[in-house]
Amino acid sequence: MLKTFLNKLSRKSKLDSEGDSSRSTASPRGVSGRSHRQHGGGGGGSSAAAKRASASAVFPASMVSGIEPLVPFNDVPNSEKMNLFVSKLSLCCVTFDFSDPGKNIVEKDLKRRTLFELVDFVSCGGSMKFSEHAILAMCKMFAINLFRVFPPNYRANGGVSENDDDELMFDPAWPHLQIVYELMVTFISSSCLDAKVAKKYIDHSFISKLLDLFESDDPRERDCLKTILHRVYGKFMVHRPFIRKSMSNIFYQFVFETEKHNGIAELLEVFGSVISGFALPLKEEHKIFLWRVLIPLHKPKSMDLYFQPLSYCITLFIEKETKLASIVINGLLKYWPVTNSQKEVMFLGELEEILDVINMVEFQRVMVPLFLRIGCCINSLHFQVAERALYLWNNDHIVNLIAHNRQVILPIIFPALDSNVHSHWNPAVMNLTHNVRKMFLEIDEKLYISCHSHFKEDEAILSAEAEKRKEAWKQLERAASLKPVTGNTAVLVSPLMT
Repeated sequence: MLKTFLNKLSRKSKLDSEGDSSRSTASPRGVSGRSHRQHGGGGGGSSAAAKRASASAVFPASMVSGIEPLVPFNDVPNSEKMNLFVSKLSLCCVTFDFSDPGKNIVEKDLKRRTLFELVDFVSCGGSMKFSEHAILAMCKMFAINLFRVFPPNYRANGGVSENDDDELMFDPAWPHLQIVYELMVTFISSSCLDAKVAKKYIDHSFISKLLDLFESDDPRERDCLKTILHRVYGKFMVHRPFIRKSMSNIFYQFVFETEKHNGIAELLEVFGSVISGFALPLKEEHKIFLWRVLIPLHKPKSMDLYFQPLSYCITLFIEKETKLASIVINGLLKYWPVTNSQKEVMFLGELEEILDVINMVEFQRVMVPLFLRIGCCINSLHFQVAERALYLWNNDHIVNLIAHNRQVILPIIFPALDSNVHSHWNPAVMNLTHNVRKMFLEIDEKLYISCHSHFKEDEAILSAEAEKRKEAWKQLERAASLKPVTGNTAVLVSPLMT
């Protein structure tokens, strides 16, 4: 197995850049010493010399920048550490099959230890700046180890069992990938990394492939990617518009095409930190993102998987610019899940967060359609929906808004309150309804009595119309019974004067 591993490295060495070849023939002090030991000169048989001789036989000089990858960083002078760094990165470019734990055990352990060395070196880099060649080698190593195409998620296309959504998929290569991700976070966060040089290699193509990894089934990988994307967004200002646009495209595809993506929650968490850094006044581009991306994200059935970061992003926008509150509420009413009680409860929770920061002017713009919908929720036979709607009156700011606009709001929701008191099946809902009615009665008794009398009048009118319709149908039935159907002969019923 070790021989196969070395053969892979040998094949990779033939593809190294000209810069690598030139450095390998430059015969630095580490290389000349190593060559002398290889040819039997002055080694003295010490354990360190034996280890270097063994490493030299395993990793030829033509392969990795003229430095033995197994040599510790402390054993080479500072001038050679960056070359050794590149050598170790080249060693880590060999990939393995982690689906078989018993395969390539020695080689996997060697790579794991090398990755830990690289993490320690990058985190304790001091004042040594990464050379352009080192940055290129690092990005190449990341690409080889991380960028991959995921197999189709068959569970999403038909389901193997009813509980598939609760089953988490874990990548068998994660113990290895985790070290690579740790190295990537440390590298991008390092003060030794010059963003002006690194942006040539951490480019649009690199970022696009990084975003593709958010499709991973493994939540641990998506969590690491979230941290990395946040660091990339913070360090490479030149790439920020592209990152926002690429994330928007992922959201568009999810909402309007597939409704399948594993990383929506993580991407929204990243965007939450992005929104918090928006300057005021908000650009039109950001408002379009709110209207065309964040609000339509309430439509998919799987909204519960990313509801918290979505609600957080919406609230951040409204805190930045309160005029957006009415736009968001109209959007929620547009996508209101009339037939999905679980989503209705979430919508009502988000609605309370928005109303908690809305001002009076924006509230008055949407209060009529808003309380028509809240009235329907109060009347819901699903007790959780009705309870959540009635809990809005526990918020002091919302009660203040309602009290100042009671002349409009109370006539809208009074029928729902009265219906609950007399006919709702759930005792808790009935008690909450009584409390809301009592609150309105204390705020404005005269208005409450007026609404009650108007409601009774409307109820009497509706009852009379219902009786009229019932009588009309009875007359039609009597007329039809006098002219029974014979064969295929149509029955003609004369219009009855009432």
